[in-house]
Amino acid sequence: MISDFIPNIPDTGQKRIVIAGGGFGGLKAARKLAYNNFQIVLLDKNNYHQFQPLFYQVATSGLEPAAIAFPLRKVFQKKTNVHFRMARIEEVHPEINEITTSIGKLHYDYLILATGVSTNYFGMQQVKENSIPMKSISEAIYLRNYILKNYEAALQQTVTSEIEAFMTICVVGGGPTGVELAGALAEMKRYILPKDYPELDFSLMKVYLFEASGKLLNGMSAQASSKAEKYLRRMGVNIFPGTAVKDYDGKTITLANGKKINSKTLVWAAGVTGKPIAGIPAELITRTNRILVDEVNLILGYPNIFAIGDICCMKTVNYPNGHPQVAQVAIQQARLVANNIIRIEKNKPKRPFHYINKGAMATIGRNLAVADLPGFRVHGFIAWILWLFVHLMSLVGIKNRFLIFINWVWNYITFDQSLRLLIKPKIKH
Repeated sequence: MISDFIPNIPDTGQKRIVIAGGGFGGLKAARKLAYNNFQIVLLDKNNYHQFQPLFYQVATSGLEPAAIAFPLRKVFQKKTNVHFRMARIEEVHPEINEITTSIGKLHYDYLILATGVSTNYFGMQQVKENSIPMKSISEAIYLRNYILKNYEAALQQTVTSEIEAFMTICVVGGGPTGVELAGALAEMKRYILPKDYPELDFSLMKVYLFEASGKLLNGMSAQASSKAEKYLRRMGVNIFPGTAVKDYDGKTITLANGKKINSKTLVWAAGVTGKPIAGIPAELITRTNRILVDEVNLILGYPNIFAIGDICCMKTVNYPNGHPQVAQVAIQQARLVANNIIRIEKNKPKRPFHYINKGAMATIGRNLAVADLPGFRVHGFIAWILWLFVHLMSLVGIKNRFLIFINWVWNYITFDQSLRLLIKPKIKH
């Protein structure tokens, strides 16, 4: 039984800002506001910040999970005005400036919702039950274990069709996550897995990539999409643009065109949806569960509740359906909201949000990437180097950057990945 209010958060007389979510947006807002005269309470279901763009490298044994995670408490060790609690926000009570969480209630003066999004299965229950999402470190670890377990199981089969089903991996979704994962799997097939499983015939291993729209990397340029498809096909990935997955029972994938593919592994990276929060009126929620906000990221009709990042939808002339759900939007909105709260307290007018598009990029494999940057586009080796640099510098913590850099150098030189560990969680009965 939880207490009514979260204990051990003192009333200091400072204005209390509650931030729900420790992702890119929530962490940025907390770090900026922590240097001002506020009490900050940061909530997240995990006690760490996770670097989502590199989930696929954990899933394919390229990086340790700890290399792309950073303890949230460590970020604020020296800030006595910041309190972290491992909790989920469950309901907002705007009329009394209060929220209900999984560990108790909490009063706020300002509330920032940065809860992010979850996997969207578009109502397909069997797909949800049998496919593997990749929206968290734990899911990436699960996928790594699942792939390795299937290859161990393939060694025990004698029927060719069964061996092929265990070895074949299907990825649904042609965005950056799907493209990068498919490329990494193709490289594992070429360089890594045959050395670990010499008894298996790797001509039976197929990597499929399905995308319901007509092209890969839909948010990027036609050139980037074309190059990505060319690189992936050259690496042996079977690409099906304009092909939707309609069902999956754990053994057989059913496509919209009626074709069926046997595979024990389906990775779902095809879409996202917001996580509904009780207390936010239904008329402020879009079809994909994003919360409608005004030009300063205030939820429509509420003077002290902000929403930032993937969970919010700010309709503008350039973005009539809301801004793209990428890290840069969340970071820029967090910076603006933090500044606007400071301005409110100083009785200064709030400033509107203007998204500065810094470009988009995706890596396909060794020496291969595509990048759409302001004013120019690059692909191949130069884009790959840019991708490495940008992602390395975006990580939280110098130690994490160092560990990942060493891992990347080692993998590049040796054509190997040393983290193929099938670690099963112990369950007490």
